[in-house]
Amino acid sequence: MSINKFNPEGYYDPTAYEALTNIIENEKAEKKAAFRPLVYICSPYSGDIEMNIKKARTFCRFAIEKNYIPLAPHLLFPQFMDDDDSKERELAMFMNMVLLGKCNELWVFGSTISNGMVQEIEKAKKRKQLIRYFNEKLEEVSE
Repeated sequence: MSINKFNPEGYYDPTAYEALTNIIENEKAEKKAAFRPLVYICSPYSGDIEMNIKKARTFCRFAIEKNYIPLAPHLLFPQFMDDDDSKERELAMFMNMVLLGKCNELWVFGSTISNGMVQEIEKAKKRKQLIRYFNEKLEEVSE
């Protein structure tokens, strides 16, 4: 769609031209901004569970601020599954891997890597998913 620099009477109208051009460019920018990749949040759950949940929430908020959609199963599944029950833990890890497969990236947070995190990282590597590492200060670091 092209915008005419002249009004219906044939007079040069730069104000209307600029306004219409801005509207179209804003619509394009909004469409582009509407896409937010799904990112899997990988951080410890076991140990100091209360503190780890608080950190995971911070990590999710960080992802949102970076225009991603965070997915943190370790904030969801413990709501209705028992992490201390080996069968439920195994089922939760299976579901984690399914959800990981739906994500564009895996983000690993912190310097402590739990057994569950190791499994998630290995699965992402096997699938050749992008893996990004962040420290506790939310700064990206190398593996």
